[in-house]
Amino acid sequence: MKLKRPIIALDFNDAQRTLDFLQNFPQTEKLFVKIGMELYYSAGQDLVKAILEQGHDVFLDLKCHDIPHTVERAMYVLGQLGVSLTTTHANGGHEMLKAAKYGLVEGALKAGKKEPQLLAITQLTSTDERMVKEEQLITVGLEKSVENYAKLAQNAGLDGVVCSGWEANKLREVTGPEFLRVTPGIRLKTDSLGDQKRVMTPDMAAQNGSSAIVVGRSITQAKDPVTAYQAIFELWNQ
Repeated sequence: MKLKRPIIALDFNDAQRTLDFLQNFPQTEKLFVKIGMELYYSAGQDLVKAILEQGHDVFLDLKCHDIPHTVERAMYVLGQLGVSLTTTHANGGHEMLKAAKYGLVEGALKAGKKEPQLLAITQLTSTDERMVKEEQLITVGLEKSVENYAKLAQNAGLDGVVCSGWEANKLREVTGPEFLRVTPGIRLKTDSLGDQKRVMTPDMAAQNGSSAIVVGRSITQAKDPVTAYQAIFELWNQ
């Protein structure tokens, strides 16, 4: 399964700036956009609803992580919004992941909305092998840690994971092609890495088995966001 549209990470902290950015695109262009913690904490549900009303798909990336009951109730609220994707942390464990999925489904049913797909965060793309071993004290290493989290999420009934492109092919082998592998940390060859460590270009991510890519600064900070988006779309789908 592959999502043809690159997901644009709206890395802003202001609702009006976000809506102004979206005005760069033709009204007929229905985008897939990511709202992360910074923007959501600033603008909240009102902005999510406004973007949905424009016909765009929303990936609400809040990375919920708490005790199972708290995550279930939070997901119940998010399930009522009508977003397409949302996230929780795999390292919350099997019971928390199951509770997250249950709450999301119940919330969507309550509101008469389509059930969002739920992704588990494996290891952030800002994490490297040294951090896994020295800070997290995980002895199996980065790749095995990601693989373990992916299988844990699948067994709990989730729809996919967020992972770097470097792990995507292996995860496709162990979880199957329909289990989503959503890859952030996408950069063009001319872009700086910023705070990311495990990055890839769009075409490399496609070749390495990612199901979807999330692109932020390469589009949002471009002089011509529409042209940048189209270039990334073509690289991703070539």
